[in-house]
Amino acid sequence: MFYHRKELQYQAKPERPDPVYAKKLQEVLGGQFGEISVALQYLFQGWNTRGDGKYRDLLMDTGTEELAHIEMLCTMIARLLDGAPVGAQEEAAKDPMIKAILGGMNPQHVIVSGLGAMPADSVGNRWTADYIAASGNLLADFRANLTAESMGRLQVARLYYETTDRGVRDMLSWLLARDTMHQNQWIAAIKELEAKENVVVPSTFPRNLEKQEVSYVLFNLSEGDESAAGRWASGPSMDGKGTFQYVQNPVPYGPKPKLKPAPPHIHNTLPEVMHHVPPNRM
Repeated sequence: MFYHRKELQYQAKPERPDPVYAKKLQEVLGGQFGEISVALQYLFQGWNTRGDGKYRDLLMDTGTEELAHIEMLCTMIARLLDGAPVGAQEEAAKDPMIKAILGGMNPQHVIVSGLGAMPADSVGNRWTADYIAASGNLLADFRANLTAESMGRLQVARLYYETTDRGVRDMLSWLLARDTMHQNQWIAAIKELEAKENVVVPSTFPRNLEKQEVSYVLFNLSEGDESAAGRWASGPSMDGKGTFQYVQNPVPYGPKPKLKPAPPHIHNTLPEVMHHVPPNRM
């Protein structure tokens, strides 16, 4: 059960309106690594966790907090849009709204949302559930969470330097700090699960069913051999069950494929047409 409290987790008050920055801030609200994504990612992972252990509780704690961050960002975006002129001017070229739009304001903040935030990124792409990962395997999910928090914090850090507004920076400082905590907690949870399960996901798949002769081989498939100098090219594997090998000149394991022609009713290009070599023209 969820309850909404009317207070914000942290204040979201800019010093002045800035419709152009409101557009930029949409990215960390409704972008791929925005707050809508992490909130629903954590909540779905939590709801789908089969058991009432500490991992489920951690996911529900964090997912619920991210809902609070959505509300903070929506409030900040609405306040950044306060005072944006919406009336027509006699001379369009002097219209502050048109000037703002030409300068980068999102016109949908006026036309669609009525000076409010939208579930969209900074260029207007609507948020999609395709952004979230909830697999049922906690180690895989926590690694996805770490990536999401890393990318999200990176974007907030970049946005911090896109404004000089002290009120906006104050809220972003809060979000940066919380992302620091969230990255640390997912790292801690990952290490705990790796100690219990090992590092390869899933740990429960029978090893005899995989081609173990290539389980720890790095193939040199690009120009140069700089990758041979990495930790991944020699020595014990990270899961402790093999030894890394580096193959300088890998060879194919399978023959050249030969596909049968498609049935006539498919109307593909006929093989004899593709293979026909036109005579040399004088």
